[in-house]
Amino acid sequence: MSRGKRPSWMIEIAIERMNILFENAEKQFIKHPERSNRYVELAQKLSMKYNTSIPEQWSRRFCKNCNCFLYPGHNSSVRLFNESVNILCEECGHIMKIPYRREKKNKRRAKYESK
Repeated sequence: MSRGKRPSWMIEIAIERMNILFENAEKQFIKHPERSNRYVELAQKLSMKYNTSIPEQWSRRFCKNCNCFLYPGHNSSVRLFNESVNILCEECGHIMKIPYRREKKNKRRAKYESK
């Protein structure tokens, strides 16, 4: 095992733990928002320790600026602009902009191909 390289079984366990932490953060948010923020911090520490990325389904559920768990309708708002999805964290005011140009292009192509 070289320096910094982890075996695949360790990485799989870390990803499983991150999923569990984010699921618990989602369940606990209404009653204990500070606890869900702590779960996000723990998941980020796991991802840094094992040099893996946070699973894609959860990577947009926390603020990259203040590390708080985002629950749409409570502490975040989601808006669609011209060619991006804007997620506003109402805790710190940070805006995450996610482009969705590729999805629109694929939808347009499918529309013309069906004719």
